[in-house]
Amino acid sequence: MNDGDHATDPATEAFVAHRNLLFTVAYEMLGSAADAEDVLQETWLRWVRVDLAQVRDRRAYLVRITTRQSLNRLRTMKRRKEAYVGPWLPEPLLTAPDVAEDVELAESVSMALLLVLETLSPTERAVFVLREVFDVGYDEIAAAVDKSPAAVRQIAHRARRHVAARRPRRTVSPSETRAALESFRRALESGDLQALLDVLAPEAVLLSDGGGIKQAALRPVSGAGKVARFMIGGLGRNRLPITVGPTVVNGGPALVVHLDGGLDGVLAVRVEDARITGLYYVRNPEKLSRAEAETPLTLR
Repeated sequence: MNDGDHATDPATEAFVAHRNLLFTVAYEMLGSAADAEDVLQETWLRWVRVDLAQVRDRRAYLVRITTRQSLNRLRTMKRRKEAYVGPWLPEPLLTAPDVAEDVELAESVSMALLLVLETLSPTERAVFVLREVFDVGYDEIAAAVDKSPAAVRQIAHRARRHVAARRPRRTVSPSETRAALESFRRALESGDLQALLDVLAPEAVLLSDGGGIKQAALRPVSGAGKVARFMIGGLGRNRLPITVGPTVVNGGPALVVHLDGGLDGVLAVRVEDARITGLYYVRNPEKLSRAEAETPLTLR
């Protein structure tokens, strides 16, 4: 099909117009850009077989297809995660400044919230994402997840309560997070253990994702002392030159780490009361393809 055909094809126009939204829906449900792209491909294959004359709201219909395909993918991912080596972290996305400026969007794709969503069942996650993030009506969600509207309301209530009990106590400003990260960056580059301890909360927890490909802790590392020693000595810091720079992933300030000139990983954090309480270090190279080129995200 040539470009002229694309320009006059209503199915293609609708899909392209809503592609960023559909990707964001799939990513928030899956936490994986690679799987979200696969879902979009599956959504397209089903969309082109739809009789558009029967579709009242193309955006809603596309979201419904994407949700169903994401649910199918979530169930297969569950088996993959059970066999995953060490902690599984969401795939970090380099995001544009406008994502960070949209507080609602930035919160919805934050590492901290995506990890909370991992504790929901597939259906609970779909209902929560569609209702709380994208403000989809209960009737439309019911059609997407094959439940009654009454059942969807109950699931939404249960999911909201579950997430509220596990999400960060309060949202800090990006500037507060950047300040904590800058202190952390300087300490990490210099290998200053005390400076790391000063910026870490005593109860800090580090999750590192190497996917069995790169060195990472197989279990969460708990406590400021253990986290600091792991970050300074456990990643080859004493053998290879390290450079750490600021970046923005999943709508929030983060750090990109290079060892010996090569991309080693992306570090996102959770900050409370000016100190780092949660660290999410993605080293699995299969999850770093979106760390250096911006991924467009939208709630609309």
